[in-house]
Amino acid sequence: MRILFFDCISGISGDMTVGALCDLGVKEAVFERALSQLQLGGFHLHFERQERQHISGVHFHVHDEHEHDHEHHHEHRAYAQIRAMIKGSDLSDFVKTHALSIFHRIAVAEAKIHGMPVDDVTFHEVGALDSIADIVCVCAGIEALGADEVRFSALADGHGTVKTAHGVFPVPAPATLAILAGIPLGQIDVPFELITPTGAAIAAEFGRSFGMMPALQVEKIGYGLGTRQIPGRPNVLRAVLGVCNTGGEKYLRDTVVRVETNIDDLSPEITGAVLNRLLEAGALDATLTPLQMKKNRPGVLLTVLCEEAILEKIADLIFRETTAFGIRMDRLERWKLERRLETVQTPCGEITVKRGLADGQIIQTAPEFESCRAASERTGQPLRVIYEAVFHAAHIGGG
Repeated sequence: MRILFFDCISGISGDMTVGALCDLGVKEAVFERALSQLQLGGFHLHFERQERQHISGVHFHVHDEHEHDHEHHHEHRAYAQIRAMIKGSDLSDFVKTHALSIFHRIAVAEAKIHGMPVDDVTFHEVGALDSIADIVCVCAGIEALGADEVRFSALADGHGTVKTAHGVFPVPAPATLAILAGIPLGQIDVPFELITPTGAAIAAEFGRSFGMMPALQVEKIGYGLGTRQIPGRPNVLRAVLGVCNTGGEKYLRDTVVRVETNIDDLSPEITGAVLNRLLEAGALDATLTPLQMKKNRPGVLLTVLCEEAILEKIADLIFRETTAFGIRMDRLERWKLERRLETVQTPCGEITVKRGLADGQIIQTAPEFESCRAASERTGQPLRVIYEAVFHAAHIGGG
């Protein structure tokens, strides 16, 4: 499996991503050809080799031939206009799909912040030529590399304020925060904006995971340079292309957090209720395991699996709902089957089943309990009979 990993040591922006992809080996002609499909008027792409804190890389920017025309340079573009421009172009399906999705992510964030319908959003910074170029070029560059997965390091922004078309906003900018909802985001002690809304949308669109770089047989390394010089920190985005040789290429992968705590002074009624609360809160799994604790007290080990995005929510629930004074955490890489819900026809009516696939082949089939329970109540048949009918139908139906 070939993985493209972005190390966001100084955040991420659109132009830094294009620069990193260029330094990684994507030909300048790939970017120029993609932008030539859009009716953007006169422009030139510049790829300049520079240094940031003694790290050599590519600084990318777009030169607008009309930039001295004040009226043209400050032209705003509506989301609907940008969407129509991309849809009506001859860009590849890959570039079209992801560029439209990136702009949609930004438009949704702006609409939420300013309290307006998505289609009424008018872009300012992101509507400018250079930002349209950034997004389309990033999509074209990632397509050209042909990686199986794109991953990112943990994201961290700076602090302070940033000037926008709407005024002075805190860092992270409101749009950046909204776009990265559900993705872990921290801050570091740098008094600048490090993650732009465009960079956030690129990460949200392509990021398969956010964390440490997996074990890779590295093929190429590239550096995209930001414009600002940051004292004591190289303002670069590092891109690493490599092959992951840990096996399991046919399975889906992700990372989950395991949370554990020992409990010896809580009634079974409450611990049982806590399991339900954890699952309702979004935990992937929650279990209780009997164990012998200090002073020979019988107790239980509470184990919860969850996604990183809801870790704090899970921790809050454990501390509030149990007698725990502390929790233990570790992160686990998980292999899993692709999941697909289907319906099968049985003598008891339509029943939903869950299929598990690897490399497009069905490996597992399991009846959905709630669908079976509803069929049992509807027909008066025992659940055992419903399950047998589902397995038979799923097998006959080309499982």
